[in-house]
Amino acid sequence: MEFKTSISMSTTEDGPRTLLLGIISPRNRATNPQDYLEEFVNLVETLGVEYSKTWFTKLREIDKAHFLTKGKREELVKLCAEHQIGQIICSESLSPLQQRKLEDITECKVVDRMQLIIEIFKNAATSAEGRIQVEMAEIELLKTRLSGQGIEMSQQMGGIGEKGPGETYKEMVYRILKTRYAAAKKKLDVLQKSRDVQRKMRVESETPLVCLVGYTNAGKSSVLNAVTQSEVLVENKLFATLDTTTRTFFCDNRKILMADTVGFISELPHHLVAAFKSTLSELKYASVLLHIIDIHNPAWKDHIRVVNETLGDLEIDANTPVIHVFNKADLMTAEQLEYLEIDLLQYKPYVLCSTLSKEGIADVLELLANTLKVVAPAKKK
Repeated sequence: MEFKTSISMSTTEDGPRTLLLGIISPRNRATNPQDYLEEFVNLVETLGVEYSKTWFTKLREIDKAHFLTKGKREELVKLCAEHQIGQIICSESLSPLQQRKLEDITECKVVDRMQLIIEIFKNAATSAEGRIQVEMAEIELLKTRLSGQGIEMSQQMGGIGEKGPGETYKEMVYRILKTRYAAAKKKLDVLQKSRDVQRKMRVESETPLVCLVGYTNAGKSSVLNAVTQSEVLVENKLFATLDTTTRTFFCDNRKILMADTVGFISELPHHLVAAFKSTLSELKYASVLLHIIDIHNPAWKDHIRVVNETLGDLEIDANTPVIHVFNKADLMTAEQLEYLEIDLLQYKPYVLCSTLSKEGIADVLELLANTLKVVAPAKKK
């Protein structure tokens, strides 16, 4: 038996027409509305979904049953009917009940933010560990969605003289998902043991580990390539790199490991955070964190906040030294950088750099070497 959360990719004559439903709600009002909606569209385009209509709206409050208030629901139903919409992709994460209620009134398939991001991760994962972790996240999502199913998940009825209700369809599906999850977890544990052995060897050799963290598409892979002189895949799209990549380089005549981790994003589904704790556990053993920030993005302060909150959720030691690397400085004018100087001071130690022109990379290496001398002194011969 196969269960899918797949999203229809095209809006051809044979396929459903897709509506992008961008919502500014009390849940995300702290972020810049324009940036939030642009990011939502970028997520959809990263997945490669063709859409025929967009509708961006603002909510004063969230309806517990439908997410949208009555007036907004009526607008949505009318819009879907007028444009023959068959699929709605929503910028917000919905509860199983909210998703089902919206599907009932619009007669459309509804995809929420959580499903959207999981689909992107499925496409981006290339390693065995990455694929297993995405599978586990998807199974957890499917399990939560069972409670939102309608009559097709109703219980079997038992009567007088019959054997009784037996196993309901919902119970059967839940059992199959539970078995699949256990099998995936077992495979992940095997890979985790191999990772633990490698980590133990690194710790015994006293080789420092530097981990790159940052908001998705901030340029972490570009920084990794510039510092280690590697050729890791670099693409200008969200979640271009999902699997952890580790490279060796020498800084101040000292061997160092640098690991690139999955990029973070606002409202990153907790199923994904939980599933990727295996990969992200490397952050707990980092000597130094290089926090990569896209200084050219107007929402860079919000991005820093999201990354810091996610690191807190992962229980990363707050005492781990962090170097803030403001990337893409070449896209800023001298006047713009001067204007931001006061704001940047609160993120010391920091470096301005450009992985394209390589300006500032030497400063990154120098600051990194000085920091490692304090937190991870070189082994005495």
